[in-house]
Formats: sequence, C-alpha cells, structure tokens
Amino acid sequence: MAFSATDKAALNRNWFTITSLVTKDFKLKYRRSVLGIAWSVLNPLLMMCVLSAVFSTFFRFQIENFPLYLILGNTIFSLMADSTSSAMSSIIDSAPLIKKIRIEKLIFPLEKVLFTLVNFVISLIAVALVMLFFRIVPTWNLLLLPLLILYVTIFSAGIGLILATLAVFFRDVLHFWSVIITAWTYATPLFYPVDILPDWMLAFETFNPMYHYVTYFRDIALWGNTPGVGENLVCLGMALVMLVLGLVVFKKNEKKFILYV
Repeated sequence: MAFSATDKAALNRNWFTITSLVTKDFKLKYRRSVLGIAWSVLNPLLMMCVLSAVFSTFFRFQIENFPLYLILGNTIFSLMADSTSSAMSSIIDSAPLIKKIRIEKLIFPLEKVLFTLVNFVISLIAVALVMLFFRIVPTWNLLLLPLLILYVTIFSAGIGLILATLAVFFRDVLHFWSVIITAWTYATPLFYPVDILPDWMLAFETFNPMYHYVTYFRDIALWGNTPGVGENLVCLGMALVMLVLGLVVFKKNEKKFILYV
C-alpha cells in the first residue's frame, strides 16, 4: 500500500520528534556525570562482578564462564526492564506537552524504548570485554544478535504501550511494576542454571518470553549454538503478539489521556 505525501510528511515529522527526544534524554542522562557514557559500560561490569562473587561463593553454581553467563542474561533482561519502566511513565511525564499541542502520543513510549536501546548497544562493549577476558571466540552465530535485539525491542514496546496506558488511569501501576520486574528477574534463570528448577518451573519457563530471549543470547554469544527456526518463530511470535496487544490497548484509550494526565 502506497503512502500519500501527507502520510510521509507525518512519518518524517514523528521520526524527527522521536530522534530529538532520544538526543535530549541522552544529554540529560549524562549531564554533570564524571564518567558519562562510560557508565553504561561500567554498570553491567560492576553488577557482574558483585553477582559473580555472591553466587559463586555462596551457591557454588557449576557454570562454565559464569561471569559471562551472568552479564549476558542481565544485559538483555535489563533492556526489557528499563525500557518498559521508562515507557510506563512517558505519557504522564509528557502531560504539559500533550496539553499544549496536538501530537502523536504513541511517540512518547516508543521514544523511551529506543532510548534504552541506545544505552543497551553501548553496554554491549562490556559484554565484548568479558568475552575477550575469557577468550571466548565469537562465532558466526553472533550475527544473529541484531535479530534478537529486534525481538526484545518489539516485545518491550508492546509491554511499554500497555503500561503507559494503565499508568494514566491507575497510578498504582507505577509502583506495582517494580514488584513484577523483581519477581520476573528471579523467575528467569539469570544467575542460576536452569537445570536446578523443578519440573513445574521448567514447564513455566516455556511460557516466559525472557527465558527464550536470555537463552537465545547465551546460545549465540557463549555456547556457539544456532537457534533453530522454531525458536526464532517463538521469539518473534511472542514479540508480535505483545506489540499488537499494546497498540490495540493504547490506541483504544489515547483520546482519554488528556482527561487524566
């Protein structure tokens, strides 16, 4: 289906707005920061060191290259957690602008997801450094990383749209989501091996999207495995279902936002 000149102009305008907001958020995040962008690299490294020390000492999980196992799981999970949390409050935070001018409201949650994506890409430097330290030779499977990032970004955008909508009408969602993220963190094998789980939890992981995305990342970066067509379809399917659901919920309610923000 061909786009009209008006549609193209609207798309260009919205894209310009999104990129401008991402640039503004990027500058605000690192303003007056001594470490600046380097913090996006140091943060996952420091978290990896702390968690590695704790779980290696007290729980003694026998996982080869455990620090890399940790940082791979944490970084991809953080992409989802950080982007959805930011998108959740995007409409509320943009209330002054929404009240003043007519603007596509979908821009705000999507911009937060893209901003988090930029920080995630920077954090991949930390992953590369850990791979170098443990002498993990990258295989061609790592070329599938952009595909994984696309899956997680689409999935996160869908959740972000739902949360942004709910937060407008129910402010308690802003607090409740942090509890959900904490529970989701422990329900996903980020810092423990999946084989310690009982059978009923293993069955649960089949329906846990982040388990699939975390495993996908470890397959291509740590274990040198190639995710099959079936696994790719599962990852894509979960992402698309969540995106469609998010768009439906958001579009159905966006005209009411101005009455509640």
